[in-house]
Amino acid sequence: MQFTQQTLENVTADLLIVGVSEHQTNLSEWNTFTEVFGEQTNTWLKSDDIAVGLKKRTKLPTTLTRVPRILYVGLGNRKHLTPEELRQAFGLVGKEIQQLRLSNFAIWIDSFVTDDITTEDVASIAMEGIVMGHYKMDHYRTSENIPAIYLEEVKFISHAEDIVIRAALEVGEIYGQAVNEARRLVNLPGNILTAPLLADYAKGIAATYDFEIEILTKTELEELGMGAILAVNKGSQEEPRLITMKYQPREEWTNVTAFVGKGVTFDTGGYSLKTKTGIVGMKGDMGGAAAVLGAMRIIGELRPNHNVMAIIGATDNMISGSAFKPDDVITTYSGKTVEILNTDAEGRLVLADAVAYAKQQGASSIIDLATLTGGVITALGYDKTGALTNDEAFYQEFLAATEETNEFTWLMPLTKNDLQRVRKSDIADLNNSPGGDGHMIFGGGFIREFVGDTPWIHLDIAGTSDANAAHDLGPKGGTGVMVRSLATYIMRQTEQEIDI
Repeated sequence: MQFTQQTLENVTADLLIVGVSEHQTNLSEWNTFTEVFGEQTNTWLKSDDIAVGLKKRTKLPTTLTRVPRILYVGLGNRKHLTPEELRQAFGLVGKEIQQLRLSNFAIWIDSFVTDDITTEDVASIAMEGIVMGHYKMDHYRTSENIPAIYLEEVKFISHAEDIVIRAALEVGEIYGQAVNEARRLVNLPGNILTAPLLADYAKGIAATYDFEIEILTKTELEELGMGAILAVNKGSQEEPRLITMKYQPREEWTNVTAFVGKGVTFDTGGYSLKTKTGIVGMKGDMGGAAAVLGAMRIIGELRPNHNVMAIIGATDNMISGSAFKPDDVITTYSGKTVEILNTDAEGRLVLADAVAYAKQQGASSIIDLATLTGGVITALGYDKTGALTNDEAFYQEFLAATEETNEFTWLMPLTKNDLQRVRKSDIADLNNSPGGDGHMIFGGGFIREFVGDTPWIHLDIAGTSDANAAHDLGPKGGTGVMVRSLATYIMRQTEQEIDI
């Protein structure tokens, strides 16, 4: 996308986006704006023809051919405006631009600045929100033949230094596009996105950003003894893959943060079959993998000075004569044995081998992400990600990143009694489903058994990975949750290391 700086006096665009709030006429340069676009704007504000309420939008024509329309975006009381409210407001702007089918627009950046939200912040938030709001889910309707409209040029108006605003706009675009790519992956049907094709997608990212990549095939997984992933895959006609990407900006492969994603491309539940309603939407059971890949795209673009590894266990969970069954006992990559009590508790099996492999590949800390349990939805609803950890300091550092991105995360307890229930089996080291009570905790607690002393965070995104309805920052479907938080955590680590 191209970014061009202009002034209020010479701006040329299909649409100009302007922030308006209570006491708008006190804004610096407002007189310049009204001189260019007409004194009647003040009259419209006073008569409420231009709404200043938070996230309200008013689109009005102008008499200037070089700017035929202005979209006024309400900020409410500017003193109380939060970054997330501003991001959501720009998400709605992105939807408006999509509906208008525009490829270029202009933003008066300075009109959105507050005492707490800087010009640079506005630029980044604006592009992040607009790009996320502009996203439209792919479809396969043959009756529609409308060509896609892509954002090509953004013109910005600000007195801040051109290079600073341009860089902030670019970062916002990168974040937004990465979220949208993760959304697209989550929305792809299971017959179109298989484990091998997910691996091919990862290869494309690695080639683009010069990441080291390793794709383990079924034969190689068998040679390594990854019995957990292989067990989940036994009923499938599609081969599994274990995807490993490494980003190494430093000379030594130390202090490595590993992102480990569940990549179950479709989940029937296996012989513990899901209900006819519960099985719908299981194409999105690879939301953890999508988040990891989205975060790696941001890391590839911004090149932080921190070693990062991404590992994805990819397979589907199907039913056939060869599928694994309740009462089976499997041997994982770590050597631990597991009694299978529920074939629908498959994500934790995939992650068990994946986190063990992350440790073997040099991970200093691990964040795993998975659409793991319905239990997290029962406990926290659809708007909160559940978390578990074995290292409070590590979690607090990550929590700061989620607060910056406004991706709400809530830490759940993991007690010795919980782990004892995971270890309760008459014939194996562990069982994969201790019961329906505390299901989210037991799911993450099972993964904990394969982490050892490595600092670890588990994120259950079963509720937050998919939206049941359209929202300010996007449509119904995949949300791309945790893409921005993962990347922001790495960027914050880089900043802290520079400060030290």
